[in-house]
Amino acid sequence: MAPPSRHSLLLISVLGVFALNCFTRGQKNSTLIFTKENTIRKCSCSADIRDCDYSLANLMCGCHTILPFAVERTSYSGPLTIWFTDTSALGLLLNFTLVRDLKLSLCSTNTLPTEYLAICGLKRLRINTKAKHPSPEQSLLIHSGGESEPREKPTLSHTGWQSCMYVSFLDMALFNRESSLKSYSIENVASIANNFPYFSYFKTFPFLSNKSYVVTFIY
Repeated sequence: MAPPSRHSLLLISVLGVFALNCFTRGQKNSTLIFTKENTIRKCSCSADIRDCDYSLANLMCGCHTILPFAVERTSYSGPLTIWFTDTSALGLLLNFTLVRDLKLSLCSTNTLPTEYLAICGLKRLRINTKAKHPSPEQSLLIHSGGESEPREKPTLSHTGWQSCMYVSFLDMALFNRESSLKSYSIENVASIANNFPYFSYFKTFPFLSNKSYVVTFIY
């Protein structure tokens, strides 16, 4: 049997690249952010990357460096994964951020302080603590987001934040424990700033006085 000609090999290569491009376009990319050695890298990934594998992420995803002072509040309509070693940058990345599907992976054995993150519109949370505890990934459904859920627009203006009726407080000290992920919610909270005065950063974000909120504590 005669070996394939150069023309046939070229045609096969072109078709292979075309098929790969079509497949990649059909995949919905997810966002990966990781912090390491005082740098923040933001990546767009077409496939799942093994947690805390920085080299693989840089190889397989489209990544770029973000300077801490240049971090802006944004919103994520798709899955967001964050790898972190301490809590120093998490406030910049997550406080008052609209994110529905969040995964947090601790990539160190550091003991984390009791600090709270305020996340808007969170529906599902996954955490991975394998670097600290040999436990499987945990997942928690925050709220189902049925027909009664307000339609939130992905905007970072005060109006966009005010339109968020679901606020989740995440206790970062939960990464120090091996217990199961838990949460409880309080509905019809009329004034978040007045009911939770210890969270001083609420004073910088005005809330609508004629709206009620659903507040969830995750611990």
